[in-house]
Order: sequence, then structure tokens, then C-alpha cells
Amino acid sequence: MTSVSRPLDEAVPIIAPDQALFLDFDGTLAPLQDDPDTVVLPGHGAELLMALNALMNGAVALISGRGVRDLSARTPNRLWRVGAHGLEICRPGEAARGTGARIPDALLADLKAVIAAFDGVRIEEKGRVAAIHYRQNPQIGPDLFDQLSRLVAGSDTYRIQHGKMVIELKPAGANKGIALKSLCAAPPFQDRIPVMVGDDATDEDAMRAAQDLGGYGVKVGDGPTCASYRLKDPDAVWLWIRKVLNEHA
Repeated sequence: MTSVSRPLDEAVPIIAPDQALFLDFDGTLAPLQDDPDTVVLPGHGAELLMALNALMNGAVALISGRGVRDLSARTPNRLWRVGAHGLEICRPGEAARGTGARIPDALLADLKAVIAAFDGVRIEEKGRVAAIHYRQNPQIGPDLFDQLSRLVAGSDTYRIQHGKMVIELKPAGANKGIALKSLCAAPPFQDRIPVMVGDDATDEDAMRAAQDLGGYGVKVGDGPTCASYRLKDPDAVWLWIRKVLNEHA
């Protein structure tokens, strides 16, 4: 990945109603928090998302690492919701039940044994995905990642991915890029130019998928990216969404 050379915010195109928009949640629509349970949409956020969804004839999807039930508790259920990095998909209006699947007991036990040696670390179970948060003790990141990498080394079923003060262990098929391409193969996303907006490493998969389909990515925040454009932070994302709505009012 390479850093985007364009200036922040100014270069991001105003999307058209005949495109398809995919939005990450944490770090994109809402600022990251030490406690992920406290993350919510800003005031009027749900209203703006529904206005955007109406403008684009339903071709708006939220795509998150959170479980789909968790995501649905924080966002409008009349939107497409994709949880667990693509393992769980809810259509508009569909109740979020999740799959009931969990991380294998043996892997979870080994994972807890590893993180017990580190202070300021918490594990968040998201169905078959485990998120290990270390925002309260950032300096341990490299050592923690190294030990967790050894835990899944050689596994055909689980992968490890490093994000912003979080390390995730997820099934090999849990990939936002795969989910985006799957959605784009059917209405209402089919035959539209996809745009993916996200802030973290897991979103890069979906940005590359959007590029493969003739679209592009928008990176939120600092850091290297494959995206063509960049927005400074979630506030800038909401300002951009308001610009889109105003442009097509």
C-alpha cells in the first residue's frame, strides 16, 4: 500500500445516486473509543444515512468487523448491514440474529492464555471473530502481535490482522472485500460503481475489491492505503455526506 498524495477532504468526489456506497462503522462513522461498547452514531447520523440511502435507491451498506447484531443495535435496521467482516449479512428490515457460531473453544482458551500475560488488554468475542484491544497499553502491540501470530501459524481456518490498537483473529473467509463483491453481484448494488469508505487495515480489502469493480476507496485518517482519496476523520465523513445530500437536493 502507498500513501495517498491528494490533499485531505478537498479531492473526494461527490458520489452520484447511481453509484453504490459501502461504509465502515468504527473509526469511519463514529470515532474510535477505548471501550467499543460506547461507540455510537453522532446526533442526526441515522437520519442522514437514511436520506443518503433514499437518494441512492437503497444502494448503501454498512460493512463492519462488529457482529451484525451489535452493528444493528447502533445503526438503522432499514440499511444493509454486513457484520463480522462479511460473515453475517442482513437485508434492510431483516432482524439481526447472527449465526450462533463461536470461536473454537481450544483456540479461545489458547488466546486467553496469551493475553493474560499482558496488562491493559481485553478480548471482544464477535461470533467467530476475536478482537484483542490494547489501546490502554499501546507499547505492547508488536510483542502481542508476534505471540498471537505464532498461535495461528500454519492454521488453514484462522487468520490474524492488525488494526488500530486492535488485533483480530478471524476465519479465513471473513473478508470485507469478498463481502463487497458478493453484494455487488446482486440488486440493488449490481451494475453500480462501488465506493468503499473505511479507516483500518480490514477496510483495505474492500477498497481493493471496489477498485477491481471499477470503483474506488476513501481512506479515513492517517496511514498507508490503497485508496484513491482520503478524509481526515469521522467528522469529515459526515461533512462529505452532507455535501452529497446537498448536491443532489
